[in-house]
Amino acid sequence: MATMRYVLLKEQHSIAFVEMPATHAYQLSALNLRLHKELDKLTADNVPTLPYAVAECDNVDLHDTSIAIIGGLDYINSLEKEFSDTKEKSYPLISLLTEIRALQAQLEQWYEEYEEEQQL
Repeated sequence: MATMRYVLLKEQHSIAFVEMPATHAYQLSALNLRLHKELDKLTADNVPTLPYAVAECDNVDLHDTSIAIIGGLDYINSLEKEFSDTKEKSYPLISLLTEIRALQAQLEQWYEEYEEEQQL
């Protein structure tokens, strides 16, 4: 069975957990920090707003149904879409998209291998 970790994301008045393979959770946290460093440099009108990665944990027992647990690949796919929809003219957005897509590809491969293991 795969070991999962959860990255806690906080945005103004809401929190969510992103369920990630334990081997990749730190990459999501690092990507989040990197994107936040670069957001102020973007000049487009439709710059995505990002929650902050504030913690990682091994287990989550939710008692509040308003808090979501989001699949890692689902989160990365939506992040990629938000940034690819950004019409940036001044800042080389491609470098940020490259980092997002690299983690996206790693997760896709991880989930494919995980599904293959489950079928054995």
